[in-house]
Amino acid sequence: MHKYLLYSAYGWLALSGALHFVVDVASQYFRGKREPGLETTLYYGLNTAFSLGQVAFGLFGVLLAWRARGLLSATPVQILSIAAALGWLAITFMFMEYWEPKLNAGIFLALVVAAIITR
Repeated sequence: MHKYLLYSAYGWLALSGALHFVVDVASQYFRGKREPGLETTLYYGLNTAFSLGQVAFGLFGVLLAWRARGLLSATPVQILSIAAALGWLAITFMFMEYWEPKLNAGIFLALVVAAIITR
C-alpha cells in the first residue's frame, strides 16, 4: 500500500502541476485573456513558478519511488515533502484567489501523510 500511495502522491503532484500550467498560463497566454502589464507579468510568473515547481518535485518523487523507494521512506525526505506541501498551500492562500490549486496541494499533503502512516 505504501508503494501505491507514494506513486499516487507524487504522480498527482506532477499531473496537477502540469494541468495548472496548461490552464492558467499557456491557455490564457495563447487566448490573449490578459492585457500586457506588470500585473500580468506577475500573474504569469507566479503561476509558472508554482506549477513547474510542482511538476519538477512530482517527477523527481516518482523517479525516486521507482528507483529508490527506501529513500522516500526516510524521515528527512518525508519532512521535506510535508514542508513543500505546506509551502504550496501557503502560497495558494496568500496569493491565489481561486480554489483549485488549494485543493491540489491539499490532496498532495493528504497522500503524503497517508504514505507516512502506512510505511
